[in-house]
Amino acid sequence: MSTEKRAGVSLPERTRPATAADLEALLFVVDRPLTRKEAAKLLEVDRAAFDRLAKELQSTLAGRGITLLTHGDELQLTSGPEQARAVLAWIGTGGSDMTAAPLETLTVIAYRQPVTKAGIEEIRGVDADYALRVLLERGLVEEVDRLETAGRPHRYATTMEFLRKFGLASLSDLPPLEGDAASILSLQLSSEEPSPADASPDEGPTTPAGEGALAD
Repeated sequence: MSTEKRAGVSLPERTRPATAADLEALLFVVDRPLTRKEAAKLLEVDRAAFDRLAKELQSTLAGRGITLLTHGDELQLTSGPEQARAVLAWIGTGGSDMTAAPLETLTVIAYRQPVTKAGIEEIRGVDADYALRVLLERGLVEEVDRLETAGRPHRYATTMEFLRKFGLASLSDLPPLEGDAASILSLQLSSEEPSPADASPDEGPTTPAGEGALAD
């Protein structure tokens, strides 16, 4: 059997087309999300063929504890949304070494994203510097844009790593908030409203050129 070498690694000769099982194995051994382009290149298929493999894999994994997570153009294997309760229970009862502050901050971001640091602090009532630093270091949240108000503060949102860690296929799989926590969704954040200084000044009516003087 002939072999091919890539980056010093000998590859066996490909004797059949790539399958959904090949894609599953690839995503299983890679410790980060892969773009569709990367995965298609590794499987030696074109984009159309790759999309068919991804769709087949997603169907094959239905009902199992593992699902194919897609976020934008990236893919990764993760625990299924039906297992979210078990995963969240593990994280919330000592399985995670995160303290309450980062977890509470993560909840605010997950349900109100994109949201500014000031918005987070308005909801939680405490400084968010430490919690945000922890979440950024762990890749659970990221800066996505800036709010067009005074100072143009950063706004934060969750990442694909957040979905993977919490066993969510998408943000639509977040469990509904109950009780007092549900106020996170409806609370109006004064810290994210445009200040008077940000509004365009009322310039009032203008006088067309050449019409500024009234005849005596």
